[in-house]
Order: sequence, then C-alpha cells, then structure tokens
Amino acid sequence: MPGIKVKEGESFDEAYRKFKKQTDRNLVVTECRARRFFESKTEQRKKQKINAKKKMLKRLYMLRRYESRL
Repeated sequence: MPGIKVKEGESFDEAYRKFKKQTDRNLVVTECRARRFFESKTEQRKKQKINAKKKMLKRLYMLRRYESRL
C-alpha cells in the first residue's frame, strides 16, 4: 500500500500530488477497478482466448508486413 511522509513546511497539495503519483506507479486504482466485480473462471478463460487471438493476429500482420518488404 502506498504511503508518503509529509515534510515540514510542505503543503497539502504537494503531499497529495506525491501520493497520487505513487498510487499511479503502483497501479492501485487500476487493480481496484479490475477487482470490483467477480469474474468466474470461464470469463477469465474467455478473455485469455480473446487476448491470445489478438496477439496472434498482430504477429501475423507484422510478419506479412515484413515479408512484403522483401
């Protein structure tokens, strides 16, 4: 969990900005959004299959693009 130490003379806005940067770097907000709703195993597998197809199509596209230059 991210946390910061506020120095003497540091304003609230500066401390808040530091905290927001730290949470963005640690992907806290995105992880919370992803875990907001429960996903069953079948939904997870379905997403994995979709991502695998996208990845393969991208590789195929890049390969064809490379071959056309030869």
